[in-house]
Amino acid sequence: MLKGKSAIVTGSTSGIGKGVAEALAAAGANVMLNGFGDAAEIERQRAALATSAKVEVAYHPADMSKPADIRDMVASAQKKLGGVDILVNNAGIQFVAPVEQFPDDKWDAIIAINLSSAFHAAKAALPGMRARKWGRIINIASTHGLVASAEKSAYVSAKHGIIGLTKTIGLETAGSGITCVAICPGWVLTPLVQKQIDARAASEKLSPQAARMALLGEKQPSKEFTTPEQIGETVLFLCSPAAEQITGSAIALDGGWLAQ
Repeated sequence: MLKGKSAIVTGSTSGIGKGVAEALAAAGANVMLNGFGDAAEIERQRAALATSAKVEVAYHPADMSKPADIRDMVASAQKKLGGVDILVNNAGIQFVAPVEQFPDDKWDAIIAINLSSAFHAAKAALPGMRARKWGRIINIASTHGLVASAEKSAYVSAKHGIIGLTKTIGLETAGSGITCVAICPGWVLTPLVQKQIDARAASEKLSPQAARMALLGEKQPSKEFTTPEQIGETVLFLCSPAAEQITGSAIALDGGWLAQ
């Protein structure tokens, strides 16, 4: 479906981003990976995806807290892959603490990586999309873009901001062949969430399975994690002709979290 298209997926060396990158490549898109991790493992992942999907797969080590790195990543994708037709802003970090105890540097880092990076990447990619009269900007937000949880002030603020940015870009690009949509997953079993499960198991003296079910039971009525593969398939739908009129919207993949 996406043969001839090229995509950037930020934060794609693990978790949600990895699932999205694999889905896009399987659909025929050339992909630029981005993220931190062991250099040899990232190269193994890049080469394996290129071989299995038979597409061009590149990698850029941009630090998503640095606008100059983000601009260089987009320029590199334009040079190596021929353009950026699909931009998936997925990179994110988390820190949990009450507001009065929240470290200033953690606030600044979360806002930079979870929110500002999406602005800088979209700003750099949009001129090329406008020139080609086609583009998809897909922001991986969260249910926390629409509701809040205690002790997650920076994350909730950043994800609410992503929803606002999505609406604005959707309005500015309406009718241009470009769409902008936010995907709002509930709990996804990523390394980020596994850390929260492990911390809960330790603090409440629970088994790993009990800690998982306690986490899910609080918020997600389905009591099942959303998967990176499901998010990847949603991204593919948003790149399809069926989704041409979906823009400026937030789509929840949350097992009923927001229905409560």
